[in-house]
Amino acid sequence: MDKIKKTNEEWKGVLTPEEYRVLREKGTEPAFSGEYWNSREKGIYRCRACGAGLFSSDAKFDSASETGWPSFYDLMGNDAVELNEDKSYGMARTEVTCAKCGSHLGHLFEDGSKPTGKRYCMNSLALKFDKK
Repeated sequence: MDKIKKTNEEWKGVLTPEEYRVLREKGTEPAFSGEYWNSREKGIYRCRACGAGLFSSDAKFDSASETGWPSFYDLMGNDAVELNEDKSYGMARTEVTCAKCGSHLGHLFEDGSKPTGKRYCMNSLALKFDKK
């Protein structure tokens, strides 16, 4: 996969200020505020920054009442994301970034739904939805 490399100024030219804060500065949107936290439509969730396919709606599960963010138990492809250690805010978590452009998407937790037990807890601002 060819990686996308842009300067901060180039990213600021294609992302809104809130998208830039989440995707490039590793921010988080408030729980229960994002566009997709409670969506049940069928389709594909892509990286908002570069359009890479990340998650199928078939792998989305209802964690919204507990977390307030869209959550998935599996990726569309094993090479869709990269996982990084995140020790910010005094916590030990696994950060999820887009493998194609390096944008921050959210975090991975091990308390998810079957069959994987994983919970890819994503920011709606980091995703773009293509409806089937």
